[in-house]
Amino acid sequence: MSLLANLNPEQLSAVTLPNQSALILAGAGSGKTRVLTTRIAWLIQTGNVSPAGILAVTFTNKAAKEMLTRISAMLPVSTRGMWVGTFHGLCNRLLRAHYRDAGLPQLFQILDSADQLSLVKRVLKSMNVDEDRFAPKQVQHYINANKEEGKRASDAEAYDEFSRRYAEIFAAYDEQCQREGVVDFAELLLRSFELLSKNEILREHYRARFRHILVDEFQDTNRLQYRWLKLLTGPGSVIFAVGDDDQSIYAFRGANVGNMADFERDFHVENVIRLEQNYRSHGNILDAANALISNNRKRLGKNLWTAAGHGEPLRVFESQTDGYEAHWLAEEVRSLNRDGLARREIGVLYRSNAQSRILEHALFSAGIPYRVYGGLRFFERMEVKHALAYLRLIASSEDDSAFLRVVNFPARGIGARSLEALQDAAKAGNTSLYNAVPQLGGKAGNSLAAFTAMIAALRHEAEGLALPEIVEHMLAKSGLLAHFQAEKDGADRLENLQELINAAALFVQEQDEAQDLAAFLAHAALEAGEHQAGEGSDALQLMTVHSAKGLEFQAVFVTGLEEGLFPHEQSRNEDDGLEEERRLMYVAITRARTRLYLSFAQNRMLHGQTRYNVASRFLDEIPAGLVKWLTPRMGGLPAAEPVLASARDAAIPKPLPRATQMGWRIGQNVVHAKFGQGVIVDAEGQGPDARLQINFGRQGMKWLALEYAKLSAA
Repeated sequence: MSLLANLNPEQLSAVTLPNQSALILAGAGSGKTRVLTTRIAWLIQTGNVSPAGILAVTFTNKAAKEMLTRISAMLPVSTRGMWVGTFHGLCNRLLRAHYRDAGLPQLFQILDSADQLSLVKRVLKSMNVDEDRFAPKQVQHYINANKEEGKRASDAEAYDEFSRRYAEIFAAYDEQCQREGVVDFAELLLRSFELLSKNEILREHYRARFRHILVDEFQDTNRLQYRWLKLLTGPGSVIFAVGDDDQSIYAFRGANVGNMADFERDFHVENVIRLEQNYRSHGNILDAANALISNNRKRLGKNLWTAAGHGEPLRVFESQTDGYEAHWLAEEVRSLNRDGLARREIGVLYRSNAQSRILEHALFSAGIPYRVYGGLRFFERMEVKHALAYLRLIASSEDDSAFLRVVNFPARGIGARSLEALQDAAKAGNTSLYNAVPQLGGKAGNSLAAFTAMIAALRHEAEGLALPEIVEHMLAKSGLLAHFQAEKDGADRLENLQELINAAALFVQEQDEAQDLAAFLAHAALEAGEHQAGEGSDALQLMTVHSAKGLEFQAVFVTGLEEGLFPHEQSRNEDDGLEEERRLMYVAITRARTRLYLSFAQNRMLHGQTRYNVASRFLDEIPAGLVKWLTPRMGGLPAAEPVLASARDAAIPKPLPRATQMGWRIGQNVVHAKFGQGVIVDAEGQGPDARLQINFGRQGMKWLALEYAKLSAA
């Protein structure tokens, strides 16, 4: 059977499992996506289930699209009837199909994180709450955390005046959302869960329909998502859960790695299949990852291996300062690129966003193109959010968040006092801001009335237009295009607005079901958290380790491996904190295919302060036989001097007897009469030709002849 060709024995066993719930422990680079898609294709091909009987849950829209594309390539069947998507996307689909039962308006809107925060601020203001005591972002986190635990305001803990006030704000927020006909991301899942819990007929319908439920990245599910899956699972249902507990790194988002153990128990799982053959990395990299993660006690256990051979040792670089670490990294990247490795095949990872500044400075100074992966996303750009707000108002005049975003953008002379008066009128009349406009008179009332008249006209003119034409028409009539055309630096924003038209056209092209404005707005809200690919330039990839999950590179640099940074100091105060940090390091290591660099600095500037560090414990958890040190270990050992060495070769100290005799060493802080304080970063030559390369910060990098340098120790 060609469908099963080229599967290894474990993959084949997983794909052809009998109809009972199973847990697939899929290690990094073990082909889990292939197993998932082939399992779906095999189930359909063998007649176990029709496409309409499949429910497949992924964690990104990109993964869902890839899954559908692969299935279509494997089988000559339509994937239209299949429910494949993220938890939020599937819940949105369920709620739109049963909006009346869910107590929602037909055209309910989805709030992204920024719009939710804006609504929280409005609720706090309407309740006269002191934002110093109840910070809006903390309130937002409180609401989402409760919803993700399946709790409403009436269920939230209220054991003192402070917690009772939080619960009151939560209740007022929910009431405002209901009045405006909007839902936040957490509400999508909670409302969907409540709908299925309370409506037995609906619950039994979907249980009977979805006989096969497949879940990707199962280790990233939170408690409510797990309960939602259990609710959809009837006596004849089978769950095929694929995940890797060693890559569970999203506890801060509510992910509960314990769901995997609970799943084994709750579903009486007899089949636990371990996909351990890795198709990405060389053996030394995998051996290092296995050794590191074995220090975690709470794991289901597996051991990655490869047929690709041992490969090169891991390279470790220790520097005196973070600036020197960054300079070394830039030079090493340049060397790799000269030897034929594309910059886009090199990933630079760090634990904290704050670490990127010094790296970016070194790369900029070296003229190395780079891109910070996970930068501002398309649907989160200011001009795009303004355009979406206009579209949301066209779809529903009840949307107060959208109203407030664009009522005075472009400027229409509508000030804060006018809006306060409007909000008071809306509250008194228990109506939306849009509908309260006729209650205001004077100049403010006239300006607001002109705005609502424009929205009404746009709504009327949108009738009969295709979705891309609606977007294009709105951009012209709203004044957004004219506004950015008049801006000195508005070219990029105009390009983004034009791209929004393209996004609408692509949405229509790819959508099998609803192609109306409400569906597109839901799509935009759900896509807001997805990374948009940058231009195709050959640029070095910089990112946090969390952002690197799911990616791979030929060469990877993991920087800042110091106690308190990686593992992060906060991990000491959290349950499972150190184990999660170790899982994060495991993810970092397994991003590399052929070459892995690990680096750290004795002192580092972070948050305006110099930190004096010791090497991360994770370096000690990697067997010494897998590692090549590019610098003699400092760490207080006698006669240990750092040397700048290319990782292409063994670390060979550069011959500089005169410098050594005079006591200078690379990494040392020095002072020059003209250029001020600097750090020795390189050395070359002997005798009278000896010279030092010194980084003088704002004065730049200088090569100075040692004979005439007139340096003093800092």
